[in-house]
Parts: sequence; C-alpha cells; structure tokens
Amino acid sequence: MPNELLSESLALAIKKLEARENSMRQFEELSNLGSWEIDLKTNATLWSKQTYKIYAEELSVEPDLVLFFSHVLPEDLQSAQIALQNAIKNGSVTSFQCRIQRCNGEVAHVIINGQVIYDDDKNPLKIIGTTQDITQLKIIQEHSDELAQLIEYSSNEIYIVNLETFQYLYANKGACAALGYSFDEFLSMNIYDINPYLLKEKVSKLKKELLSNGHVLNRSEHKRKDGSLYHVQSYIHKLKYNGVNAYVIFDTDISKSIEAERQLQRQSLQLYHQAHHDTLTDLPNRTLFKDRLAQAIISAKRNTKAFALLFIDLDQFKKINDSLGHHVGDEVLVEASKRFKNNLREEDTLARLGGDEFTIILKEIKTLQDIATICQKIILAIKEPMEVDGHTLYISSSIGISLYPQDALSSHDLIKYADTAMYKAKDEGRDNFQFYSSNMTALAFERVVMESSLRMAIKEQQFVVYYQPQYNISQNAIIGMEALIRWKHPSLGLVAPSKFIPIAEESGLIVEIDQIVMKLAMKQFALWYSQGLNPGVLSLNLAMKQLSEKYFIEMLLETMHGIGFKPEWLELEVTEGQVMNNPDASIEKLKKISEIGVELAIDDFGTGYSSLAYLKKMPLNKLKIDRSFVKDLPDDEEDAAITKAIIALGKSLNLKLIAEGVETQGQRDFLAQHGCDTIQGYFYAIPMPAEEILLLL
Repeated sequence: MPNELLSESLALAIKKLEARENSMRQFEELSNLGSWEIDLKTNATLWSKQTYKIYAEELSVEPDLVLFFSHVLPEDLQSAQIALQNAIKNGSVTSFQCRIQRCNGEVAHVIINGQVIYDDDKNPLKIIGTTQDITQLKIIQEHSDELAQLIEYSSNEIYIVNLETFQYLYANKGACAALGYSFDEFLSMNIYDINPYLLKEKVSKLKKELLSNGHVLNRSEHKRKDGSLYHVQSYIHKLKYNGVNAYVIFDTDISKSIEAERQLQRQSLQLYHQAHHDTLTDLPNRTLFKDRLAQAIISAKRNTKAFALLFIDLDQFKKINDSLGHHVGDEVLVEASKRFKNNLREEDTLARLGGDEFTIILKEIKTLQDIATICQKIILAIKEPMEVDGHTLYISSSIGISLYPQDALSSHDLIKYADTAMYKAKDEGRDNFQFYSSNMTALAFERVVMESSLRMAIKEQQFVVYYQPQYNISQNAIIGMEALIRWKHPSLGLVAPSKFIPIAEESGLIVEIDQIVMKLAMKQFALWYSQGLNPGVLSLNLAMKQLSEKYFIEMLLETMHGIGFKPEWLELEVTEGQVMNNPDASIEKLKKISEIGVELAIDDFGTGYSSLAYLKKMPLNKLKIDRSFVKDLPDDEEDAAITKAIIALGKSLNLKLIAEGVETQGQRDFLAQHGCDTIQGYFYAIPMPAEEILLLL
C-alpha cells in the first residue's frame, strides 16, 4: 500500500477513535461512571477522567492497584481484594460494592464491575471495568422512610419482593414505566415473569448470600411487556415489609453501559489482533511469531519432542515490486500466504516477518522425510502460475530449515540458522530447500529423489523378481523358493532392496510393490508348473500395510484365480514384530488366509518381542530362524543355545522349521544335527533370476 494511502487511513482511524472517546467521556460524566483497565502481564493501569474524579485524585497521579486499594476503607478491603482475584481467576463478569475515601476525606459508596480479556491462545491479557459512584443511591436507601415519595417517583426501578414466594409486593412508578405493567399487574407476578433468563439455582444462591450478608449485587436481563429486553444492575437489600420477610431491589438500566463495555472489549481485541498480525496477509507478525516460537520450545522440551523452523523467501520478488508496482507485489504476498497455509497442518504456525520473508513452525516432526515432503509441497505450490492484475506471474521460493533440538536450543539461534540455510538455498540456485546441516540436506534430498524414482519405477514396471531356493537337507532337494524384489533402475542398474524398501514402507509404496512381486512371482511359478517342473512352494514377504488393506484377501484370491495359481503353492511370510503391533486384528486376518489353503510362516523369528500366548493362537505352519542367530554357528554358544531353543519350540508346536543365511558346512551340519532339516542361504544357492532358476530346476 502506498505511504499516502496508509497515512490517510491512519488519520481517518484516529478521527473515529477520538469521536468515540468523546462520546464515552460524555456518557461517563452523565452516569457518574468511570472506566479503567489493568494489564495482567505488566500490572500497568489506566483510569478514565471520570475515574480520577470519583476518587478525587489529580490527573497527574499514575494509577495502579496499590492506589486503588489505598482508597478502600479497611472494613471493605479484604472483600474487594477477593472479588478482584476471583475476576482474574474465573474470567467472568464480577460486581462488588465497597466504600472508598476520596482524597478530600469524603466517604463514597461505589459499585465496581470487571471482565477479563483473553488473547488468541486463551491466556488472560487484561481486565477492563467500570467504577460507579452510588453514594446518593445509598443515602436514599438508608433514609427510605423519609424519602418514600422520592422512591415512588424515582426514574430507577424499585421493587419489594416476598423472600419466600418471590411475589412482587411493591413496584414504583419507575418500574411500571420501564416494564410497561401496571402496579396491580405487578402484584400478581413474580420475579421470573420479568427475568426470563434467571435460573432457580441462581436465585437460591443469591438468597443464601442475601440472608448471610443482608445485601447482594446482581446483573440480569428484564423482559418488558412488549417482549423487548434490556440489562439491569440490581442492588438487593433484606428488609421487613408489612411484617413479611422481604427484600428491596434497586434496579438501574445499564444497557448503554453493557454496550460500552462490549465495545471496549471489541476495541481491545481488535487492537491486540492488529498489534500481533500482519495487516496485509492477516498472518501472525514478527512479535506473535517469536512468542509462538518460544512456546514451541517450551512444549518440545517438556514433551521431549522435535520441531522444525522454516525460513522462506520468495525468489526475485523485488523485481515484481519494481516492475509492476507494490499493489501487484501485495497481491502476490497474499496469494503466497494462502498457498503456504493450504500445505500445512492446523497445529503449525505460519507467520510473515516482513517483505517477502515468511516463517513456519512445524511441530512434532518425526522424520526428516516429513519435513522434506512439506517443503517439496510448498515449493511446488508456489511455482504454480499466479494470475494477478492481468499478469501471469511465475515465482519460486527458497527455504532454509533449522531443527530443535538438533541445531539449536534458543529462538535466536534457530532463526539465525534457518536464515543461514535459506541463503544457502539461494546459493544453490533458488527454488529448493536446505537444512542448516549439509548432511541432513543431502539425506533428505536423497530420500525425496528416491521416493520420486520409486513412483516412476512402479509406473514403468522397473522391478524384477529373483528367487532363492530352499533345500531339504536329508533329501538334498529344492522344496520351495523365496521371491526377492530387485529394482532394475534405468541408470543405476540393479538396486538392492535395503536401499529402497525402508523408503517404500515409510511412504506407503510398499503395498503396490508387494502386489507387483506377488503377480510376477505367481505367474512365473504357474508357468514352471505348466512346464512339468516342480519349483515347490513360493515364499512371499508380506508387509503389514498390505495385510491391513481392507480387500487384501479378495485381491489375493482374484490374483491367484486370474493366473491359475493354486493356494497350496503359496507361503506368506510375516515378521513377528509386525504381527505384535496389532496382534488380535493380525491373527484374525491370518486365520482367514490360512482357511483358503495358504501356508503362513513367521520370518526373522527370535528378533522381536513376541508373546508365546499369541504365537500359540496364530495359524502358523513354519518358523524361520533369523540369519543373525545362524551366522556365528556353531562356535557362538549363545547363538547355538537360542537356535536349539527355537527348534525345540517349533517342534513342540508341530511347526516346520527353516534357517536362513546358511553359508558354511559347519552351519549346515549343526542345524541338521539338531533337527532343522530345511535351509536357505549361499551354501546352496544365491538369489537368481528366473532364467537361471530354470536351468537349476
């Protein structure tokens, strides 16, 4: 926005505020009502001119709570302090009456109302309120017998109510005029007739307080005969009336006061919002961002969590401002902020520090891949063409990232390091993101590129299946094969599973990859069987994400039926760790798979924390002894003992046994000696492509 327009807007806003302040000042003088506010963070206190007048203080005196309480008479001091504390604690409108001594020595009666204002995060920000001089009203109440005529014709509403039945015993002309009812009509009514929102529980509480203290204050809404509503402030005092236990109510119409309080509250909230938000994008500004960052550090430290700070700069933004004007630049900033926000979670904080600089606090980040994914989404979102004022604009962004607690523990250092990383991103050619640690940047980029390449590999069917034979020792014959995935990358060649399977599992791509392996391997086995060969049982690794798919069993049956693959040719391997993540649901699904004739094996047995109780419930056919226990056989005593225990457990549960990773004669002989007669490993054969397996068969 040009400076001239900004100046005009500010001048107009100032005039409106001055006019509003004049109206408020006149209202306070007419109603003998003073306003005030207390900053609950700094205890700074502001009094209106009428408030100074009520306390007879000089305008030059700087007010605070100590000054206020110094005016309260000692007999009322404790109740006044408690009332103020309750207001701060509960945040609700509070009213209390006390006596004060003015600077000129006069004693006055006042009613004080207050309400707490909260910030965006529901933290108490300030308390605003009013002080009303009711000295004259008290004088009237204390001399009611002599001033009966004055009460009758008072503009205030005055009622006398039966303490037990709550029926009206008296209503003055001011009450009749205010409500629109005649005196006789009032005598047939009770307090609920003109107080539609007054609850019986509240009345019971007020009555108890009235009997205890002799008087009570209350606010309520009156309903006139024509149905309209207005707010009243009630001073209620216990008395005897014609020999009946009763109480007198002095009601004052405070509708204007209520509206003034609401207006003051709206203004306070508006001013707070303006002080903490960017006027162009309405995002948190630098002040609020620093507060949110400090809170994020406190929360992360308390919960032992990590978070990331992103520092974003729009590339070449200055050229847009210089060539097309600031109004176009402003529209670009607004659109950019929307695109940032659309790619974030509710709990993340997006802020504009100024110019084209933005920051994002990503809370409770678990992996670098999560950060990299969000950064990639932001970069792609900003690169989409922007249609602004008839121009099609193409811009990009550079993102710097610092991590808590890895990179720094303070707000200052996190901001500095993220800013440094952002300039590093610009040095790398813009339109990218960089971590403060170069190692982290390389790792994150590698994972992003790998995931992108995996998606392309799935689309272009770049995967091939290798098969590792499984042998029966006593028969020295192939009894089955494990299908193992290989990625035939167009430029990198054959990529080992250890390089891409973890990323596939994290991104959810493992489900599609497992389905590809399943179809390729089943087709190959069905072909071998049709050629009169006997490859045995096909062993497939099954990821829990695939097992958890709602229609997995239907998909499995459909695939076998379409290929002509028999269920008895298939064995599915699951790891014990995966099953134990959700044992009941997993066992239920595995039982359904077993019922269709497919065998089940526990892979990597002994490396997890399985429960024997659950193991007994599972419809297993085979235990697979992990290579970590096999590799040091027969020399390592602990591995030997564990392996023998697994073999004994398997036999006691009538399960088949197979050991993987067998590479030496000594390992083979140990396993054969102790009852494991099926092995898999380099001792017999390495994983091979289908054409080499064909020769072996």
